[in-house]
Formats: sequence, structure tokens, C-alpha cells
Amino acid sequence: MEPGYLSEEQRNGLNERLSTEKDARVLDKIRAVLLHDMGYSFTDIGTFQFLHPETISRHIQEYLEQEKLSIDSGGSKSKLTELQTDQLLEHLSSNRYTKVIEICHYVNDTYGVSYSISGMTDWLHLHGFSYRKPPNQPAKADIEEQERFIQEYGQLKEKCQEDEPILFLDGVHPTMQTKIAYGWVLKGKKAKPVKTSGNRHRMNILGAIELATMNLISADFERLDSKAMGIFLGQIRNAYPQAKKIHIILDGAGYNKSAETKKYAEKHGIELHLLPTYSPNLNASERVWKVMNETVRNNKFFSSVKEFREAITNFFKKEWFTMNQSMKSRINDNFQRFKLAV
Repeated sequence: MEPGYLSEEQRNGLNERLSTEKDARVLDKIRAVLLHDMGYSFTDIGTFQFLHPETISRHIQEYLEQEKLSIDSGGSKSKLTELQTDQLLEHLSSNRYTKVIEICHYVNDTYGVSYSISGMTDWLHLHGFSYRKPPNQPAKADIEEQERFIQEYGQLKEKCQEDEPILFLDGVHPTMQTKIAYGWVLKGKKAKPVKTSGNRHRMNILGAIELATMNLISADFERLDSKAMGIFLGQIRNAYPQAKKIHIILDGAGYNKSAETKKYAEKHGIELHLLPTYSPNLNASERVWKVMNETVRNNKFFSSVKEFREAITNFFKKEWFTMNQSMKSRINDNFQRFKLAV
């Protein structure tokens, strides 16, 4: 269906009702129809309204076929009892359904109560459910090991003196390829297209951040290996010449735990603390990379390798030091903790 299929009379009527309607569910329907008329897809509208694309499709179909915007009971033969409602809520909290029709089948099979997709969708909204992705969790993450690390990290912070800084270290590989990201767009307006580049030129950066001061040390290398780590550990030591000992928390990449890297660390008075495997959520420097992307990469087109490299370098050498103190609420040791995935 081509955009602009509504008549002027229909469009004016919907816009008028949009300013007077009090029922949030009816407002969702009106917005869905208007946005689709503007050319937005079911998926896009669902993202804007936090609704499933199937629900958006149904709203629009009902309006086009019947000009229906009202909310009805959804056609249930009988209401669920209080006990059945509690049981269903418990069941839905423990089991993941991707389609409303599957819940309808479950309710019908279990309680002999028939719901249409529309009726069950309304029931779900009424009881506090929303359609969204669950948080992802690395399949191989060891939850117990992560909890043990968090405890040990807390103990390390307590016993370290002022002349024993703690830094989080990680490597990052930003590429010149255009990184498309979500952004706010005025309602009724299409997002401005972003010119894209497929150039895969990349930089190889080691970075280490001290959360106490938000000091960030970084260096660009031809490749990240034990030799690069040796050079970088020397740079960290030069940044803290008076430190009795420097503690560095980092992941278990091969070059981070190699015998060569350990020798460099010992030479510079640095103690390495390896994170549990598959634990990017425990490495605060990962959050720095996200800020870097937001600042200089997201939706940015680079016309040359030189322009790309200058933008990345400028972030680490200049921009970071104008914003670092404002980043404390985002980049800190308030680690994301996972629950056991089921």
C-alpha cells in the first residue's frame, strides 16, 4: 500500500480525534494509522509505540476495513477467574512467548476460555506486559565467577592506598565503515538519510581508564599483541610515576595473559587482574567505547581515511578531557549483574 492512501477527510478526522481522545489504547491506533499513511512500516511504528508489528498491522486493517478505533473485550467467552489470572501471570512470567496467538492457544487449552489476538493483547497491556526483547547474556558467562570477581574487586578497592591506582584496560577496533544508529526524529518527518561507506579500514587502540579520576590513557598500534601491550604498560607507568603499584583489570585475551606481557607488567610494577571469561559487563572501559561511538562514529560518514583517523584520535586526545567528569554516571563500577538464564 502506497503512502498517502488516506483521504483528506480521513486524515483531518484522525488528527482532530488525536487532540481530544483520552484513551491511550485508542491513541495508539490513531497514531499507527497516521504513521503508516506517512510511509512508516509496521516494524518502525511498533518500535516507536513499543507494540508488536502484528498489533500495528491489525490496528490498520481494522481501520481500513471498518474504520474501527474503539476498544472491545476481544471476544472472550468468559472472563478468567482471579485464581486463573494469578496462574496465568505466573506462567507468563516464567515462559517466553513471541506471538500473542500462542498465549491464546494456551489459555484456551488450559482454561477453556477463548480470546482473540486483539482481546489477549489488551489483556496483556492491562496486566503490565509490553512487547520487548529480553536482555542478552553471553551463553558462556559464569555467573558465580562474575559475582566472585565483584567481591574481590570490592576488597581490592578497600585495601589499595592512594598511591595504588586501579585501571580498566581493553582493546577496541573502530572501523571507517559507517555505523548507523537510532536517533530522535520529529513525528511526521522521515529521518534524514545518512551517506554510508563500506570502507573497512580500522584502527587498533588500547585504552585504560582510572574511574577515580576518569583519566583515560590510549594508544594506537599497528596490531594488538604482547609487544603492543609492553609499550602500553610502559605508557601507563609513565602516567603514574609516583605510584607504589598499579592495578590493571583486563580480559583474558591471549596477549593480555602471555608470559611476555606478564614480564612487562612485573618490570613496571603493575599487577594484572584477569576478568572471568565472557565478562564485558565487568570491564568499565567497554563503556568508554560506547561513548566514543556516540560522539564521533554513529551516523557519521568519513570521506577519507585521514578524516576517520583524525576523528577517532581527536576523541581520545581532546574531546574526552572536556567531557570525562560528566561521564561518571555512565562509566563507573556499578556493574551489570546477570541472573541465571533459563
